[in-house]
Amino acid sequence: MICPPAVQTTPPPATASPKIVALSGAAVFIGVGDIADCTSSGDEATAAIVDSVLKADSVAHVEDAVFTLGDNAYPVGSDQSFAQCFAPSWGDSTKSIMKKIHPAAGNHEHVTDLGSPYYRYFGKRVGDPKKGYYSYDVGEWHMIVLNSAILVNVGFGQEDESAQAAWLRQDMVDHRKACTIAMWHHPRFSSGFHGGDTRMLDLWKILYDANVDVVLNGHDHDYERFAPLYPIGVPDTARGIAEFVVGTGGGELRSFRNPPAPHSLARVQGHFGVLKLTLGAGEYQFAFLDVTGRAWDQGGGKCH
Repeated sequence: MICPPAVQTTPPPATASPKIVALSGAAVFIGVGDIADCTSSGDEATAAIVDSVLKADSVAHVEDAVFTLGDNAYPVGSDQSFAQCFAPSWGDSTKSIMKKIHPAAGNHEHVTDLGSPYYRYFGKRVGDPKKGYYSYDVGEWHMIVLNSAILVNVGFGQEDESAQAAWLRQDMVDHRKACTIAMWHHPRFSSGFHGGDTRMLDLWKILYDANVDVVLNGHDHDYERFAPLYPIGVPDTARGIAEFVVGTGGGELRSFRNPPAPHSLARVQGHFGVLKLTLGAGEYQFAFLDVTGRAWDQGGGKCH
């Protein structure tokens, strides 16, 4: 039996910058989930590192974009939560973030009127306010944003779940990019406080059948990376989807469960940070950056 790596709690050296190799036609894709909490300064810190990366990479890459993975504004995703908690940090007009942001909704957004303040705040960029799922392209990659609240919130019904699944299948028919990332809030696999959610299984099956490469999630307030997996959690080196849980945007940090979930390759707890993806033609590189810019877990992969 191969033992999983230890949880990382000791910061890497201050010189541990991302080891990024030049990729053809590369774009930068950076973000995190579980962000703005008025009782924490973590969201100001993650906003600062995202802004600095965008400014540093604006010339070096053909395109860049910002993603969020839900729970953008604590505690209840209300108009007040967005105005008082999100707007001063990630929504700061002096930063580049809001010009390039593509959010996803989480469970906290849906506490207030099924996410109405979230849709009012972000407007057309988050799609139909009755759905919360949409897609877009960044460089050579196609990005799919799903609404996992449809699967877990009693305010939605079976017809909403079926509609999202049908839309997802059609979107992947309509967009034939070689490389695809899907993102939403609740992770299928996780060693964190909440753990993996089997209600995401059907989405994983659809994405796996369409050869999606990477899934990004939040919800658990830690960083974790899994081996490429088949939907039921079996490693698959040919067509498996690599999952990243990145819930370190500013909300209260939490520790991992013991033992960890099977096939967890890297875990960082107790540190705010963001995931930086450098997306090339047919491949990608990743690095989890803490708020000082130090790179923790980093590596790369190929598209299916």
